[in-house]
Amino acid sequence: MQGSKPPNKKEKEHMDKVQQLGCIVCKLERGIYSPAEIHHIVGKTKRSHMRVLPLCYRHHREGGNNELFASRHPYKKEFEKRYGTEEELLEKVEQLLQHTKKYFLRETP
Repeated sequence: MQGSKPPNKKEKEHMDKVQQLGCIVCKLERGIYSPAEIHHIVGKTKRSHMRVLPLCYRHHREGGNNELFASRHPYKKEFEKRYGTEEELLEKVEQLLQHTKKYFLRETP
């Protein structure tokens, strides 16, 4: 997005963690890991590097809309109809990040 600031260190770290989760749609719909790109959720005022979704190329920007999948770009309405709103998916991402954080922080005997 033109005119946006590059991510700072904290934002880069967050985006890296999100990207490592793999595509949230593939994970929820098929239970599989797919390498992800970062999709920025644009809010009412501006884009934030902390409000991002991990989406594979197909679900992010391939441009397809068929019986197998819908891409977020340019088919936002169809994408959200099939997979949930960006806000709902963001909640799932945050839950996964919290679960992952707890898993790696737990003590070992």
